[in-house]
Amino acid sequence: MKNITKFVGLDVHRDTIAVGVADREGGRGRYWGTIPHRPEAVRRLMEQLGPKERLLVCYEAGPTGYGLQRLLASLGIECIVVAPALTPTRPGDRVKTDRRDAVRLAELLRAGELAPVWVPGEEDEALRDLVRAREDAKQDLLRARHRLSKFLLRHGIRPPQGVRRWSGRYREWLEGLELGQPVLQRVLREYVHAIDEIEERLKRLEAEIHEQATASVHAPVIQALQALRGVGEVVAVTAVAEVGSFLRFARARQLMAYAGIVPSEYSSGARRRRGAITKTGNAHLRRVLVEAAWSYRHPPALKAKIRQRYEGQPPEVQRMAWKAQERLCRRYRRMIARGKPHAVAVTAVARELLGFMWAIACWVERQQQDDQTVA
Repeated sequence: MKNITKFVGLDVHRDTIAVGVADREGGRGRYWGTIPHRPEAVRRLMEQLGPKERLLVCYEAGPTGYGLQRLLASLGIECIVVAPALTPTRPGDRVKTDRRDAVRLAELLRAGELAPVWVPGEEDEALRDLVRAREDAKQDLLRARHRLSKFLLRHGIRPPQGVRRWSGRYREWLEGLELGQPVLQRVLREYVHAIDEIEERLKRLEAEIHEQATASVHAPVIQALQALRGVGEVVAVTAVAEVGSFLRFARARQLMAYAGIVPSEYSSGARRRRGAITKTGNAHLRRVLVEAAWSYRHPPALKAKIRQRYEGQPPEVQRMAWKAQERLCRRYRRMIARGKPHAVAVTAVARELLGFMWAIACWVERQQQDDQTVA
C-alpha cells in the first residue's frame, strides 16, 4: 500500500465501465469518465492513470464475473473484487448513479473499508458453474413437476392409493392415463415430455460431476469429504467448488461465516442477544450443508454406502468422520430434548458439520502440499 498513489473504483456494467479515482494524499475522489467495457479500452485507461505498480483497482462482484480482474492481473495491476453486500452505505443517501458509485468505491478503497471476495481460478470457476447448472436443473425439474401436478388437480385426477409420487409406478400410471379430450391429452404429453427432458439433462450433468469428482485436481479432497455421513458426491463437489482451497481459512469459524451459517448478534452494554443465522454468505454452500445435516438424526453407524466411501481413505480421515457422526448425532438429540425445533437443531448441526469438513479438507490439502514438496 505504501507505493500506491491512485485508488481506482470501477462501476462495471455489461457495455460500460464508470471510473472513479482517489489520490493517496487525500481529498475527495473525482470522476474520471466512462469507458466501453472492452479489453483495449481498459488497457488504454490504465496507461493513462499512471505506472501500473502505483495503482490499486477495485470493482464489485456481479454478473460480469471475474474476467476484468484477470485482465488487470495479466497487465500486472493489482485488482480486488469486493462484496457488494459488505460495501458501506450512507443511511441518508438517496441518490445512486454510476458516477457516484465509482467515486465512492475509490474513496472506500483508499480508506480500507472494502471487503474483498475470493477470486476463483478458471478451473475452479468452471467446476462452480457445473454444480450450479445442476442446481438450476433440479429447480427446473421441481417446477415442471408442480405444473403437471396442478394440471391434474385442476381436472380432478388423483393417483391411485398407495402410489408414491414420481416413483416408477407413478410414472407408469401417468403413461397409461387417458383424458377425455385430445387437447388435454396433448397437454399431458407435453408436461411429461418436459419432465423427461430435464431428467436427461440432470443425468448428463451428474455424469460430468462424477468425472470431476474422480479425475480433477480436487479429487482427493472430494473423495475424503465423502467419508462424512450425508456428504455424497454432489454435496462434496459443491462444497469444493464454492470454497476452493479450504486452507485459505485460518479457522473453521471463518468458513462458517463465509457460508452465512453463524448466529446473528444484537448486543448493547451488558445485554447480549443472539438471533437467527446471518444468511450473509454463500447460499449454495449453506443449502447443501443443511440437506446433509438431516442425516445426523440417526444413530452413528457404518452402513454399506458409508463403508464403501471409507475404503481407501487415510486412518486420520476415517477417525474424523466417525467422530463427526458421534458428536453431531449427540448434538442434535440434546437440542431436541431441550425443546428446540428440528430446523434449528439441524442448522446447528450443519454449522458443526462444516467445521469437520474444514478439518478433513485442510488435512488432505496439507498432505498434497507435502507430497509436492518431496517430489
